[in-house]
Amino acid sequence: MPKKLTEAEMPAADYAFYGLVWAGTVMTDRVDRALVKAHDLPVSWFEVMLWLASSPEPVPASVLGNSTLLSRSQVSRVVDALQTRGLVTRTPSARDARSVEVSLTEAGRKVFAEADATRREALAPVFTKLLDEQDLEALGTVWRKLKGAKGGHAEKGRTA
Repeated sequence: MPKKLTEAEMPAADYAFYGLVWAGTVMTDRVDRALVKAHDLPVSWFEVMLWLASSPEPVPASVLGNSTLLSRSQVSRVVDALQTRGLVTRTPSARDARSVEVSLTEAGRKVFAEADATRREALAPVFTKLLDEQDLEALGTVWRKLKGAKGGHAEKGRTA
């Protein structure tokens, strides 16, 4: 049986990449389990509700598709499910007759607030209570750099 590579045996870029994938997978799974158990609300539904709760106005469905980590068809299915539960409404866009806008209902805002508290509670022991302010700022810096390079254009002289 081949032995498992240690951090010291892996190139730094490979170890960092694996760490990002591992952390994202583990934390998303942890949050998903907590949200489903407490609110019957998968993390994908929560993500859509997070974007809606962050906006003071209704959000065009196309913007949700571009903003979340979900595909447009996934967003459509999630919005359908949230609407069935009375947590969101769809209204025709006043700006674009071909578009609909989505917003949280009062019930949706209440469920979101409760689910957000559950999310924070689930993450606290493995994230916010574990990392200090410098760690969180460093992660934010890394996130902004990675998000800024989303188009796939690496900086000159840098390789993956």
